[in-house]
Amino acid sequence: MTLSAVATRYANALAEVVTAAGSPLRPQDAVTELNAFAGMLEASLELRAALATPAVPINRKRAVVGRIVDILKLSRTMRNFLFVLVDKRRMDALPAISRQFEESVEERLGFARAEVSTPRELDEAQRAALNAELERLTGKRIRMRLATDQSLVGGVLARIGSTVYDGSVRGQLQSLERRLGAES
Repeated sequence: MTLSAVATRYANALAEVVTAAGSPLRPQDAVTELNAFAGMLEASLELRAALATPAVPINRKRAVVGRIVDILKLSRTMRNFLFVLVDKRRMDALPAISRQFEESVEERLGFARAEVSTPRELDEAQRAALNAELERLTGKRIRMRLATDQSLVGGVLARIGSTVYDGSVRGQLQSLERRLGAES
């Protein structure tokens, strides 16, 4: 099974648990907790190596993970999930699981993630107007991740899932060029 498939499977299972009615852990808190642990793992080469190597017994890995969970004050649900990753030797997939989990939670809560590129920083009013327009187009609540792209002359380029909304000047010029070429 590919790392992507593994990450999706574990992320969806955790998302199912935290979005279920009566879950003791709020979905956004679960995202924060998993990101905190993943960040700690990312920051320590020694920790990653210790949790990945088969030479370290699982009970020692569980003890290390348990100690980190205590330090970070993570929930019982998150502790149990991390123990499952240790037991199944899937801790190496945690960065991908963390990213996929955040997307799964957002989707289950009715949000769509938009990767938006603009030629310069947007002010708050522009961000709000863009967010409202993307919500109107998709029918979903939008969580934007903004990036600047100096190659865009003007306008906006937004990717939501596999759909690209190209409102950039560059995109409009390319579209015009294709139409003019087709008419010749």
